[in-house]
Amino acid sequence: MFTGIVEETGTVEHIKPTAKSVELTVRANITGYGLKSGGSLAVNGCCLTTVKVSMRGKFKLVQFDLLQETWRLTNLQFAKPGSRVNLERPLRANGECGGHFVTGHIDGLGKIIRWERAGQDYVLDIAAPPAVMRYVVPKGSIAVDGISLTVAAVQKKCFRIWIIPRTFEVTALRERKVGDAVNLEADLLGKYAEKFLRYRASR
Repeated sequence: MFTGIVEETGTVEHIKPTAKSVELTVRANITGYGLKSGGSLAVNGCCLTTVKVSMRGKFKLVQFDLLQETWRLTNLQFAKPGSRVNLERPLRANGECGGHFVTGHIDGLGKIIRWERAGQDYVLDIAAPPAVMRYVVPKGSIAVDGISLTVAAVQKKCFRIWIIPRTFEVTALRERKVGDAVNLEADLLGKYAEKFLRYRASR
């Protein structure tokens, strides 16, 4: 479980397709310390299992083996060496949940259709598939590339988010542009509410 509060941006160091998976190596700083083989790390909001951790100077190189389905269903498929990715360690039992509950399981890929500065802030419009849009509500929460964000407005096929300068500066959003794909995870509470209501209606 994560909170959507990005701790740092890491850098993709290496990508190597294999017969059964894709080997992804990310250079990390804060999130790499204390991380061991078998531990979890959210990379662009996708919960990945660590295979190997090694040192390179003051940085940690964290290796993951991604299943082909994970590769296909997330924007990690568009990453290349040098790409920045959002990193977050799992929420500790005594930790502070400053964002919202994020599972690290991506619901779908969104596409940036507007991304520009507006005054001191930035406006971000994202087109999303129906499987995600059904859970998007004004003032609700959504994870975009692992970042817990508040929905400002909702249309039939897209939604809008306002990004403050701090979020722009400390996340990989600063490298995104119109047309780029972003990982989306809808609010878990909405999914449970829908299931409970369906069950109740079926009875």
